[in-house]
Amino acid sequence: MTPEHAEIIALQALAHVVADQDLSAAFMGPNGLSAGDMRAGATDPAFLAALLEFLCQRDDWVMAFCDAHGHAYEVPMQARYGLPGNEEVSWT
Repeated sequence: MTPEHAEIIALQALAHVVADQDLSAAFMGPNGLSAGDMRAGATDPAFLAALLEFLCQRDDWVMAFCDAHGHAYEVPMQARYGLPGNEEVSWT
């Protein structure tokens, strides 16, 4: 998946999370985020990657997102790996 396509998926996920009050509260509350932080995050690939990681924590969240947007269930994780911050680190 290209970084551009991954970002499109992540932006869809952001809109999905914001539109669902329970999901939005589950993401924003523990992270201390405001609505302004969510808006600002839309342009930050690291924020979008974190949002996808959050969404992928539960199968029901992934399924609801994918069903709503016509994606295969593996797409959110593929998008996560298509965004910056997933580079392999070699410590040797």
